[in-house]
Amino acid sequence: MIRQLIRSYVLLVAVAIALFTVPVAFTLTDQLRGDTADSVRREADTMALLLGNGNTPSCAALDEMARAYAGQTPGQVEVTGRCGTGLPSPRQDAALTRALDDGRSTTDWGSSFIWGPELKVTVPARSSAVDLDGDNRGPVVGAVRIVYSTGDLSERLWQIWGFRAGLAVAVLAVAAVIGAAAARRITRPLRQLNDMASKFSDGDLTARSPVTGPPETQTLARTLNQGAERLETLVASQRIFVADASHQLRTPLTALRLSLDNIADGVDDDFVKEDVEQATAEVVRMSRLVNGLLVLARAEAKVTAAEPLALVDIVCERLDVWRPAADERGVTITLGVSADDRPLVLASPGHLDQVLDNVLSNALEVSPDGGRITVQVEAKGEAVVLSVLDEGPGMPDTDKSRAFDRFWRGRGLTGKSGSGLGLAVVKQLVTDDGGTVTLADAPGGGLKVAISLRASSRSGG
Repeated sequence: MIRQLIRSYVLLVAVAIALFTVPVAFTLTDQLRGDTADSVRREADTMALLLGNGNTPSCAALDEMARAYAGQTPGQVEVTGRCGTGLPSPRQDAALTRALDDGRSTTDWGSSFIWGPELKVTVPARSSAVDLDGDNRGPVVGAVRIVYSTGDLSERLWQIWGFRAGLAVAVLAVAAVIGAAAARRITRPLRQLNDMASKFSDGDLTARSPVTGPPETQTLARTLNQGAERLETLVASQRIFVADASHQLRTPLTALRLSLDNIADGVDDDFVKEDVEQATAEVVRMSRLVNGLLVLARAEAKVTAAEPLALVDIVCERLDVWRPAADERGVTITLGVSADDRPLVLASPGHLDQVLDNVLSNALEVSPDGGRITVQVEAKGEAVVLSVLDEGPGMPDTDKSRAFDRFWRGRGLTGKSGSGLGLAVVKQLVTDDGGTVTLADAPGGGLKVAISLRASSRSGG
């Protein structure tokens, strides 16, 4: 937008310069052309009077005047007629014929475009003697031609146009600088609004825009700030609800499980113990379900600003946590990443830890004893793809489309004990960070979870 405003401003100034400067330059050019032609014509007329002076022309005066004129100007005088002086005679052409036969003067610039290399002014010389019929216009007795070089005129023409061209360039440069300053000042409120929107989209709910600029942008800034404050209030209320629900739900379930354990310890009837064990299993399942709901609620409520994070370091940390559990079943966890490829990703602190825990937990549950879980990190342009591959039973295409639904449980090993919220939490956290998560078949069987995250502009090497 700034570039468009600058171009518009410079274009407007250029049009104004063209409308006011170019006509003036053409006027000055025409004036220079007319003044020069009139001056040369006056000199030629004066010399023609000397040539036609009575019965005895003033040849000596004409010769002296012609030589003086040639010495002081870039013009040369040519004479034909009664004076047998040393002045050259003009070449016979249409202009000379017109002067001698018709008694008409001719001005020839040598070119239809401004002028040529020489200006030729040819005037007839009439005798000053009075005719018998009393006519003061005597017969044509000769002609005077001045050949005037236009080199000085061309130089002055270049000065006229060059000065205005240089002035126009200087004015346009100044206009560009002023236009850039004006455009930046005009668009500053919009840039502030864009900065506020960028921070807000990254999860910084405290971002606000200054109320500056014209009334329209001030109104927009106030509206956005009010909406941000309202949204921040709603998110804060949801966080408070999550904290209260965490306390209120976990405590009764824990107490209920302890009560059931006490009942089981104090009862000898096997049928009663079996019923208590079933009730305890349901309480455990309910506790797991409540914990999953609370994790999902926190994922939806907690919106923080994304930061550049070292993905490989976080992956290595979570793999160290999960390796002991994998070793108990003989499952091998490997990390595939280049030594020089250590990208940074934009994510909220803590999100990647929860994402990896959920994905690795699912992969470990479906992996057979002695199997392998492969974690890959690959930079692809503006994205970084984190892939987790297992050697489990895999997942049909119909189930892949539903795997991210809440409370949906697959028909694999997680069907009995899973809460159906793990992948829903993963999708929520990854989406909040501006990424995507997809499911695909792993090479050789099993499931591949591909998580695409935004790459940070900062280098991770």
